[in-house]
Amino acid sequence: MSDTNKFDQIKDWYVSNFTRFESKLNGQSETFLHDIRKESLTKFKELHFPTIKDEEWKYTNVAPLLKDNFQLPQYLGKTVIDEKFIYNNSFTDFDYDRIVFVNGKYSPEHSIIGELPKGAVISSLESAIKNYPELVREYIGKHTKVDNAFVAMNLTYSTDGLFVYLPKGQMLERPLQVFFVSGSDEDKVLSIPRSLIIAEEGSAAKLIVNYVGTGSNSYFTNTLTEIHTGANSNIDYIKLQDEKKNSFHIDHTFVYQDKGNIFNHYSFAFGAALSRTDVSSVLDNENIECHYYGIYLGTDKQHIDHHTFVDHAKPNCMSNEVYKGILDDQSRGVFNGQIMVRPDAQKTNAYQSNKTILLSDKANIDTKPQLEIFANDVKCSHGATIGKLDQEAYFYIRSRGVEDKIAQSMLIHAFAADVIEAVNIEPMRDQLNHKLFEKLNRVEI
Repeated sequence: MSDTNKFDQIKDWYVSNFTRFESKLNGQSETFLHDIRKESLTKFKELHFPTIKDEEWKYTNVAPLLKDNFQLPQYLGKTVIDEKFIYNNSFTDFDYDRIVFVNGKYSPEHSIIGELPKGAVISSLESAIKNYPELVREYIGKHTKVDNAFVAMNLTYSTDGLFVYLPKGQMLERPLQVFFVSGSDEDKVLSIPRSLIIAEEGSAAKLIVNYVGTGSNSYFTNTLTEIHTGANSNIDYIKLQDEKKNSFHIDHTFVYQDKGNIFNHYSFAFGAALSRTDVSSVLDNENIECHYYGIYLGTDKQHIDHHTFVDHAKPNCMSNEVYKGILDDQSRGVFNGQIMVRPDAQKTNAYQSNKTILLSDKANIDTKPQLEIFANDVKCSHGATIGKLDQEAYFYIRSRGVEDKIAQSMLIHAFAADVIEAVNIEPMRDQLNHKLFEKLNRVEI
């Protein structure tokens, strides 16, 4: 049986669960979001889970995550976590607000949100649909591209997630730490959060989004985020994917950027057996800046895939992408970065770089930077490098009496430093550096 036929059988199993799922929605079945769910179910039936025959997925075989029938959290008992678990997975030494979701469902007992600027909202999406229905209706799904079964699955079965609304000119004084905790001791759970972030003109915020795992069983996090940034707003979105090694993680993030906006997306991918992060931005006005930074770290047999797409739709904008990989053991990385410069997007300045260090002869990377340029007055460049640690630098450091393991750590630190240093929350930098070396099981520098 072909992979397509196998995947269709699994998809049919998920589709067949919709009636049971619908019966457990209670009041949610009466909201406009449920109409969206039913429309998405139709698309889910039509679309397929991608195979390696699909160009955008040719290096990532999703068969391992489709071997099991993951259960929606509504069918399982409550996963219990405590304050120590949250703290141990937090970034600390600075003031922040906190909101927690367990298996995609808001956890008020673990969330701590202080006083917010006038009109600003930090809540669950479920609550926002009840309290701000017209606002949610205006933005949700507006720029989401439904092109594979994972996206359609999220839109069909998600019931909750993060909601952030920043009115015109308002700024979050403290970073917001968001926790998506997934897993269960009871069964293999499907965690399926959907998030909506709306930043109006002149607003600003820093969001730290942590994906972490608990429980003894394998689980699957299928997450979708929509970010709408108004004119002259400034948003930092820092994602840490530190799922358990027996888990799976699929993430789609869609960003719309308006005039004068600055959007920074940081991706630190350390966990999961198989993970895929898709992030796309539409630069739909002038004088916009889009910055993507990423570090992916693979050990054992991890598979870590990043796909980025920057759509320069209007003139006088700039984008900058820097992704760096550190792969050890038998891990495999994938990077595909696409930049589109449309005919009207004159005076575009776009830069993309992907560099990967292979610490093991058995580690692999597939990298594919892409430029599609349909304007003639632009400055665009891209590049990719793959190699071992710099041997000349290594021998130079060793010649100064530095031990072997420390010399290697110094080179790894130097390689990752420019991405970590780009994070605009100073106390996080040392903690990110610590996590990196902890995951690599190497001496920290």
